[in-house]
Amino acid sequence: MRRTPAKGTNQQPKEELMKHFVLFAFIFSLLLPGCNYTVGNIELKGKVIDEHTKTAIPNMSVTVEAVYQGYHKSKKIYVGDFKTDSSGCFTYRLRKVKNMVLYNFCIQGDEEYDQSNKILGLTELDIYGKFLEFEANKIVDLTMKINRESKTPFRDTLTVSWRTDGVEGETFYPFTIKNYQINSENGLRWIGGDVKSEVKTKVFADKNTVIHWELFRNGMHKHIIDTIFCIRTAANSVSLTY
Repeated sequence: MRRTPAKGTNQQPKEELMKHFVLFAFIFSLLLPGCNYTVGNIELKGKVIDEHTKTAIPNMSVTVEAVYQGYHKSKKIYVGDFKTDSSGCFTYRLRKVKNMVLYNFCIQGDEEYDQSNKILGLTELDIYGKFLEFEANKIVDLTMKINRESKTPFRDTLTVSWRTDGVEGETFYPFTIKNYQINSENGLRWIGGDVKSEVKTKVFADKNTVIHWELFRNGMHKHIIDTIFCIRTAANSVSLTY
């Protein structure tokens, strides 16, 4: 006797296959724009401004790097560079690097402004890319004057260090030492002798710089602290006589 198959028995595998196909097509449609998202160019516009005054800074160089940050490694890929015009503004066509969604904009700085970095994602650049602002911190000259009046004891020792807005001064900007009477061969340390010296460097403008003087005399230690708010329009200096 011939058995008649139940209604719909042959249709079920086809329906399941169709569901899987539709699901695969849906996922692929989501992934496809993501693949293309990191390909192509973005037109960027903006300006580099002074962090304190908010005025635009002309002729400031900016380097762009694509950044990958993983759990075990990170890498940067050079993308390009641009420069602000005479009004402090810029236009730049960013070339996307495939599979890289973070971009580091590095302000190169000069004798008047410090280097700075700002990392932006492609989503931010898509939304705000025509209205970008990168801030730079003004730096100014600082002179630390040292004068030893005491003739005894002969082997007292003075050292100096400083921090500008919390940043270690010796690593922030190169310094020079000018000795008018004796030549110190110990860097920022003066031992006995007739000391009349100047330490010249640069620090952040409109922010506090803290100078630490350490004097060792007759087995005693004396710690002197000077705090100076360095003004961008003035010759900033601090003195110690000991």
